[in-house]
Amino acid sequence: MKILVAEDDATSRLVLGATLRSLGHDVTAVEDGAAALEAWRRDEYGLVISDWLMPLLDGPGLCRHIRAEHRPHYTYVVLLTSLEGKGNYLSGIEAGADDFVTKPLDRDVLAARLSVAERIIGLHEALRVEATRDRLTGLLNRGAILDALQRELLRAAREGGPTATMLLDVDHFKHVNDTYGHLVGDIVLREIAQRLQLTLRPYDRVGRFGGEEFIVLITDGDADQSALIAERIRTAVAAEPVDVPGGESVSVTVSIGIAIGQSAADAADGLLAAADIALYRAKANGRDRVEVEPMPAS
Repeated sequence: MKILVAEDDATSRLVLGATLRSLGHDVTAVEDGAAALEAWRRDEYGLVISDWLMPLLDGPGLCRHIRAEHRPHYTYVVLLTSLEGKGNYLSGIEAGADDFVTKPLDRDVLAARLSVAERIIGLHEALRVEATRDRLTGLLNRGAILDALQRELLRAAREGGPTATMLLDVDHFKHVNDTYGHLVGDIVLREIAQRLQLTLRPYDRVGRFGGEEFIVLITDGDADQSALIAERIRTAVAAEPVDVPGGESVSVTVSIGIAIGQSAADAADGLLAAADIALYRAKANGRDRVEVEPMPAS
């Protein structure tokens, strides 16, 4: 399990890190809550173990920040404390902590607590996948991809850089359904979803928007880079017909509209509206093509 440790005492930090590694975990250890929050925002950790009393940002404060950001993967938080009393326990729970370990640490107790944490994290992940995946294609569903777009806009506002949103539509999909039936239409959508996943970079996001429409989010994608990625997608879809039952194959193409957000003022609704304009233009200009719509100046 990937664990982030926040502990201001250097000796305690080294001992805890060594203990966790001896239990088979991948550990990143930092010196305070502020450094832990920065590290957590950069990467995904299943578990955060934080000392209670630290400078800059204490354990409960770190926990409140983690809970406030609503990331897709659940982070299990354990607070380390030598404090006693019901009031401290309740304040930690109110901050969003999942568990507490008292100092001095006992290796066997810590291992048992981590075993419980892994089970709970696994349950959270199973529920998350069930709630966020499109059942037909396995891609993110509409709600999940729109949530991902909001997070990408927040990241871009914090770090700078453009945000690219693509809308893809399968050309003449009604004809596919009318000619071959809806079961074949489903096969076509699943195959397109697989080709999208194989074509995109690991850190880009793709979801099914509804029907035969898909959304792709390109991290740090300017107009030129996004157009190149879109062309790769278009080519990958059109290159090979989709094999369907009965020994037949169905040739399909996609039209793609792209919008590039350049500032925090470019909200999700505006990006989607601009991408939809570009998609409509791609359809009007003959389909099986890519169009880019610039965002209006804010």
